[in-house]
Amino acid sequence: MYRSALLRAGCALTALSAPLPVLAQDAATDATPQSYHDQRADIVVTAIIPRRQGDILSGTSVVSGQELTRDLRPTIGETLARQPGVSATSFGPNASRPVLRGFQGERVRILTDGIGSFDVSNTSVDHAVAINPLTAARIEVLRGPAALLYGSSAIGGVVNVIDGRIPRRVPDEPIHIDGIATYGSAANERTGSGEIEAPIGDKIVVHFDGSYSKSGDLDTGSYILTPALRAQAAASGDPAIEDLANLRGKLPNSAARTWEVAGGAALITDGGNLGFSVAHTDNFYGVPVRYSLDPDGEAEQVRLHMKQDRADLRAEVPVNGGFLESIRLRAGFADYQHQEIEEDGAVGTTFYNQSIESRLELVQAKRGGWDGAIGAQFFARNFHVVGEEKFLPRNQTEQLGFFTLQSFDLGTTRIELGGRYEHTKVGADADETLFNPAYHRSFDALSGSLGISQEIVPGWRAGLNLSRTERAPSAEELFARGNHAGTQAFELGNPGFGLEKSWGIEGTLRGQGNGYTLSLSAYHNWFDGYIYDSLVDDSVCMAVNGGEPLDFPCYQNLQADARYLGFEAEGTLKAGQIGGYAVNLDGVADYVRATIKGTGPAPRIPPLRLLGGVELQGDRLSLRGEVEHSFAQNRIADTETPTDGFTLVNASLSFKPIKGNDRTTITLSANNIFDVEARRAASFLKDYAPLAGRDIRITARLSI
Repeated sequence: MYRSALLRAGCALTALSAPLPVLAQDAATDATPQSYHDQRADIVVTAIIPRRQGDILSGTSVVSGQELTRDLRPTIGETLARQPGVSATSFGPNASRPVLRGFQGERVRILTDGIGSFDVSNTSVDHAVAINPLTAARIEVLRGPAALLYGSSAIGGVVNVIDGRIPRRVPDEPIHIDGIATYGSAANERTGSGEIEAPIGDKIVVHFDGSYSKSGDLDTGSYILTPALRAQAAASGDPAIEDLANLRGKLPNSAARTWEVAGGAALITDGGNLGFSVAHTDNFYGVPVRYSLDPDGEAEQVRLHMKQDRADLRAEVPVNGGFLESIRLRAGFADYQHQEIEEDGAVGTTFYNQSIESRLELVQAKRGGWDGAIGAQFFARNFHVVGEEKFLPRNQTEQLGFFTLQSFDLGTTRIELGGRYEHTKVGADADETLFNPAYHRSFDALSGSLGISQEIVPGWRAGLNLSRTERAPSAEELFARGNHAGTQAFELGNPGFGLEKSWGIEGTLRGQGNGYTLSLSAYHNWFDGYIYDSLVDDSVCMAVNGGEPLDFPCYQNLQADARYLGFEAEGTLKAGQIGGYAVNLDGVADYVRATIKGTGPAPRIPPLRLLGGVELQGDRLSLRGEVEHSFAQNRIADTETPTDGFTLVNASLSFKPIKGNDRTTITLSANNIFDVEARRAASFLKDYAPLAGRDIRITARLSI
């Protein structure tokens, strides 16, 4: 199935891309072309029809410029963790995926320039995302119904990392250079990245970039185990386990080394442009030890070696017709694998994943107050696992979707209609070692949304979104049936699952005035057939495992009704002026509550969080301080432990050494200044791997 899918997709891309060069005018602006490093921070291109951030009906965040430089970390999850409605899986410092509105894994899509990351980070929390934040020019986060235009699995939202690998403009200078270097004290982190962009003639632009990062074991500044586990270890009577009660400071087996190289080129003309890029990523990192307090138990120090080869294509051509304004094409292919390496250097398990995705968007011409887009999206994946921790048979996924977004600007009232139809085929090969017969399932999912925004008074708008979504279960949710060390579980899927369906409602209030902005949103989702894992008697898993004993407790995927509700708030205020410095205040608050009917609280849900900052902002020098308080999470599933609250205090100083060059900066930051012990409730590994302790970072960014 997968080879035929690749052949069909390849033929389609060849036919589509030949006549399609991309607009010389940047789609994200209404003026002259710019690179994504320069474009306006409030324009959101992930919204398909580029919109100002305040005009999008659901929650959005845009991280770019100095904020991105200050928050940049080795993983996407930690880079975005200060954004409203965003937490992180925090499976150590090297594998941290964003958690949006309490959703993670299959319900959050991680994209690079609108196309999937083509990795297996959705399969297990110890698998890193194959996107390097160092390459990001900006990162956009969409939460709520608008994200469904990128796939039915995006119920929680979409994270889109936008880079410059496929050039979007012809540089004014003979050669353009961007570079960034960082040192972080908590993990002795040394990072460097650079990119070069140069025109060849007046129509062709080439791009090259590379990065290298190396870090040691993370200094947590606190005890490695939670107080409850330390007490248990101290009382064990076994000297080796008793020693674990005093383990503190460095997080064992958390060092990493990553390098990446990429190149791209684009033909840019007045009639459009066509570009491509190729990239190779190599990531070798340790997974923090999950210590066993059983004298007969084993605490493994596993390292993962991930490699990915990737090719991308982007094209756009102006039509300027009565109905269509432009046609856009985006496509990508990747060959991914990672090896899980034991302490003795032997390869225990290898994951292989080949994926292709293509996306065609027909952008409508604006007619009065009506504009919109229609499109199609194709995705195919061939995934299999080889080795001692194989928990899933070889499987194939093929998905074809059609979507539309229609927008009507009626003056003080705006209306948006969105719809998506998706046909998904998922199959698994027969596998004697997993006692698994062959399976073939197909699903037809239909999702839609209606949003209305009304201007209350000038500068203030209230909005309401209604959505109905359907999601096909993933291969992992259907076919898993084996011991999985990453989650410490024997995972058992259910090949008989139906669609996961939900209704959602979201209310928004946004306003701005002289020196202030405010954004509020509240949401409630009702799920029918919500897929989750539940601890069951070992006999359930042994029955499908040939009666063989299990290495881990039995967790079975089940379906039930579920409810998610929460809110997000974000505001800024210019409080005054001190000499040449503006005094700016900002704040974020978010909360989510999730319940599985008949079971209780959903697992790994972030608690209430408050974050506030004050900044003295000058033309060339800025000073910022912030406090983040995460409340305790005691509303937990039966298989979880409570998470203590914590307060982090951070400060940063940013300087622009070259007058007139706002993108060349030196940033000095101190994070977790008081070296407190902090653990995220959304993390599988929180009881064994706290967050970084005091971390002094210096980052130099150069743009010439």
